[in-house]
Amino acid sequence: MALQPDDRLDVRGLPCPLPLLKAKQALARLATGQLLEVMATDAGSWHDFETFISQSPHEMPAREERGDVYHYWIRKGGENAP
Repeated sequence: MALQPDDRLDVRGLPCPLPLLKAKQALARLATGQLLEVMATDAGSWHDFETFISQSPHEMPAREERGDVYHYWIRKGGENAP
């Protein structure tokens, strides 16, 4: 089953740390439980998003590399979570 995002964020071509900063802004506009798909070309984003998810209430049900584009699916976690 393919993930169906509620919103998509195209940050291809932006250098670190902009992909993660833009993703945080996009997540702030979503409701808890909604899914954001992020498309980035910055290789450092792989580690940045992994670290961000481990320290946030959000989940990353999937991520993959397609050619030179990294795709991340981030489900917004609860506002009251640490």
